[in-house]
Amino acid sequence: MYGIVMAGGLSSRMGRNKLRLSIHGDGKDMLERTVELLGGFTDDVFVSCRAPEDAPFKAIPDEVDRQGPFGGVYSALRRLQKPILVLSCDLPFMDGPTLRRLLDAREARLPGTIMTTYQQEETGFIEALVAVYEPACLPWFDAAWEQGIRKFSVVIPEELRTHVPYSRSEALPFFNINYPADFEIARRLAELMRRDGM
Repeated sequence: MYGIVMAGGLSSRMGRNKLRLSIHGDGKDMLERTVELLGGFTDDVFVSCRAPEDAPFKAIPDEVDRQGPFGGVYSALRRLQKPILVLSCDLPFMDGPTLRRLLDAREARLPGTIMTTYQQEETGFIEALVAVYEPACLPWFDAAWEQGIRKFSVVIPEELRTHVPYSRSEALPFFNINYPADFEIARRLAELMRRDGM
């Protein structure tokens, strides 16, 4: 299995490159932290980006331009033809136990399911960028590409997905940074967690 760090966004809402933001006071930016985290669970890690020069790590550039996360996952599946563990780069509180729970669910999945992902219990929202995609997803991505579909919950039908439920009280690992206010919240929360020894 390969790890894929989703890092192809333009950071337009943030106003600066959020890959280089540091939250935890350890000198590691969010891209470095995500690559390291995925490296503990996969055979190798690649950064999905718009162009190879965007990332100082092994990169898989988007084969299709400006298609958002869909284009990144699609390009990685086409290039690697192996199971991929996808993780967005802007999740400062994502952790090992959360990824382990996902991978355990993947191992126990029903035959024929080709995507393993977290699902928010209260809303039904799936965390498509904290997910495992099997190579068998590729024909579905091919069809979605032809039909102009880019929403992951439509690309892979529900009956082909394994869902790992989580509640709002367990949502911290899925907190993502899009805006300057999100960064400030994350920075303060990380500081409190360090102070409390968490």
